[in-house]
Amino acid sequence: MRTFHAVLVSALLLSHSKIHAVDYVVPANTNISKFFASLPKDATRVIFSAAAEYKCTGDIVLPDARLLVIDGAGAKLLLGPASNGFTREVADQKEAMARISSRYIIRDFAEIEGGKKAIDLKATLGSVISNLRLSGQTEAAIDLRFCLVTRLENVMVTNPAGRGIVLRQGDWSGASASNSQTNSSVLQQCRVYCARTTTAAFTVLNSGGVRMVDCVSEGAPADYALFLSATTDGDESKPAGNSVVKSFTLENFHVEHAANKASIYVNFPSKATVTLSNVYWNGKHTAPVILYTMGQLNLQDIGWFSPDFRIVSRISAPRINVDRCHSALRMGERNEKGEIATSSDKEAGVLRLGQALPGNTQLKLDYVRVWRPSM
Repeated sequence: MRTFHAVLVSALLLSHSKIHAVDYVVPANTNISKFFASLPKDATRVIFSAAAEYKCTGDIVLPDARLLVIDGAGAKLLLGPASNGFTREVADQKEAMARISSRYIIRDFAEIEGGKKAIDLKATLGSVISNLRLSGQTEAAIDLRFCLVTRLENVMVTNPAGRGIVLRQGDWSGASASNSQTNSSVLQQCRVYCARTTTAAFTVLNSGGVRMVDCVSEGAPADYALFLSATTDGDESKPAGNSVVKSFTLENFHVEHAANKASIYVNFPSKATVTLSNVYWNGKHTAPVILYTMGQLNLQDIGWFSPDFRIVSRISAPRINVDRCHSALRMGERNEKGEIATSSDKEAGVLRLGQALPGNTQLKLDYVRVWRPSM
């Protein structure tokens, strides 16, 4: 009986040893690309704790994993100019679907500097990117494709040469704007400090249910602080038509730089809601603070709005609801019947018809509502 008991205990201990978490420390002065390529399958956490600074010239390809934690441990990572940083290799949509259950937590780097991208995730579900400083990437600091239910928090992006943070659909064989989105993802307390060449601080393409909370866009003038589009082919000369995109929500967005084209660009499907709440534009803006093409645009709780700001619609009959906003954010004057009328064929208060799509020549306020202004 004692022998059986001893064998049973030994078997239980052996079974337990096979499922415990396993840490691997990235050695100093190692080839990081090769290190990750040969990472044992039992790895649950990779820690950059053997040096204060690491260098990597190539891509850091992440293996499939139910959950893999990449812990920067306060280290700095220098990427070569051709590197895509932490990335995934996806050949086609069939492979993406087979690998979508992989999940990653990338956190706690003092800085990831250089490279084409710092993080280039594809085909993940429930990943988290947190507590990072990213600087000097040439294409995008973070590029998420088909990364469902992803959370980005406390991410500081500085001087991206192209785009800052991008959430979008897959672009590999078999992927489309309706089968590989980065849906239901959240950006919280993220900041992009734009360079003079930055095209967009934040970009969301063909992805629904995305939320941005307590984020900041500042630095040099960029083309856009926030670019929202659901055009399936990237053609912005027409209203978006991606019927699987349902909503976008922005809360407490601080914009402290001018825009070359527009501060916020909106082109979502006609039935999709775009809610912009508590947006603060600091300084003078000669470009539109909002350039609107399509979507149900809801502006809420905007407590500061200069009468010099302009919201520009590219279509004659925009769908815009304004609620609990500063009284300077007005769209037309009321006549003796209480009806809101345009002050001209192309102007109504801060609302303008401009950069119009073909066939849109007269501004109409049939679907514009202003509720509960501040005074």
